[in-house]
Amino acid sequence: MNRELLMLVDAISREKSVERDVVFGAVEAALASATKKLYGGEVDIRVAIDRDTGEYETFRRWHVVPNEAGLQNADAEILLFEAQEQIADIEVDDHIEEGVESVPIGRIGAQAAKQVILQKIRDAEREQLLNDFMSRGEKIFVGTVKRLDKGDIIAESGRVEGRLKRGEMIPKENLRTGDRVRAVILGVDPTQRGPQIMLSRSAPEFMKELFAQEVPEIEQGLLEIKSCARDAGSRAKIAVVSHDKRVDPIGTCVGVRGSRVNGVTNELAGERVDIVLWSEDPAQFVIGALAPANVQSIVVDEERHAMDVVVDEENLAIAIGRGGQNVRLASELTGWKINIMTAEESAAKQAEESESVRRLFVEKLDVDEEVADILIAEGFASLEEVAYVPMQEMLEIEAFDEDTVNELRTRAKDALLTMEIAREEKVDEVSQDLRDLDGITPELLAKLAAGDIHTRDDLADLAVDELVEISSLDEAAARALIMKAREHWFNA
Repeated sequence: MNRELLMLVDAISREKSVERDVVFGAVEAALASATKKLYGGEVDIRVAIDRDTGEYETFRRWHVVPNEAGLQNADAEILLFEAQEQIADIEVDDHIEEGVESVPIGRIGAQAAKQVILQKIRDAEREQLLNDFMSRGEKIFVGTVKRLDKGDIIAESGRVEGRLKRGEMIPKENLRTGDRVRAVILGVDPTQRGPQIMLSRSAPEFMKELFAQEVPEIEQGLLEIKSCARDAGSRAKIAVVSHDKRVDPIGTCVGVRGSRVNGVTNELAGERVDIVLWSEDPAQFVIGALAPANVQSIVVDEERHAMDVVVDEENLAIAIGRGGQNVRLASELTGWKINIMTAEESAAKQAEESESVRRLFVEKLDVDEEVADILIAEGFASLEEVAYVPMQEMLEIEAFDEDTVNELRTRAKDALLTMEIAREEKVDEVSQDLRDLDGITPELLAKLAAGDIHTRDDLADLAVDELVEISSLDEAAARALIMKAREHWFNA
């Protein structure tokens, strides 16, 4: 019988082109499954087959769990103190094994054993095919629609299948069985039942790969796609840069009479593509990203990583786009928050900000509005700038002599020290439960204290937009922090 077992393993291994160990593992699983049925309950059985002789042994196993955890499955678990009575140096998560009588292969239900073995073989074959496919390093999956699975599309390329989820399809795209389909490979999801290669036709990476196929200069390294933003099926923007002065990046991507960009557009159901010249200068990059709108001026706020972009009335609708599409895509492409406004709105905002700075200087530096206006006109917008910019820069202001400059710097430093003491006093008022909350940094704690948020419940009561205004967090981070603060409500 042992010799027949080895012959069977060898035959299946050759027929299915899988390793002998995989077949042995399938037989061991079949024997373990048959043995479990003799015991009933949720016992844990391990079978070990000698790869050379075909002889096998069967063991019943118990998983060692912490004493305080208790037994969740008495048939297959043992408490640590009981296990240590048998093996002194055993630890949690080890196993205790006891040899039991092996089930003869002849008594195993042939159909059950066959099913287990064939399933193991199929899994091994699929894993081998998957590994072979992924090892080729292909980024675009090219295949045909095989079937639909709960709204997802299962596409087949040779003997390999990929899953295109509904959310990764181009909206309003209607793919039928037998249709040819191309999609970018996002990766492999080993937890997914069925096809594990995850595909997308709506991801920005798909457009970048399509351009790489249409434009040889990208493959050659003469051009580079720096970023891409898509509203799948409607409009997209890509930012390109040339690494060779002789190559025009935009013209090269467009192609003769638009042949190259049209090739991408046709694959993406007519999705319109704006090709933008990438620039190291963020303001210049944003101007290009907002095309076809003409920009009058830009105010860059490095701290908030935002830009106020001024356009005239005629370009306002173009810059924003239908449903805010143009400005949203430009923001995603550049990584900057973009605020579109008219010249009048910009002037009003600047006047409001100037008034706020004027009040700060008048109050904290104890100067009149004339001196405050001189500082504002020279570009000073904070007490830190007055206190710590190089002395020579302030001496270049014609209206100030050296004594005045020294006095202003001293007053600014004193005001900052007073404000810091007051800030620390406010932070001291913050409760320990808020300090201990995951995600609370010292900087964020200071901002919350300044906004009179002193307890976890104070934070939990905030709306998302209120926390964004207080903390300068983005909406997603603010929402997550508020939900974290509310957890104790639900637990209670």
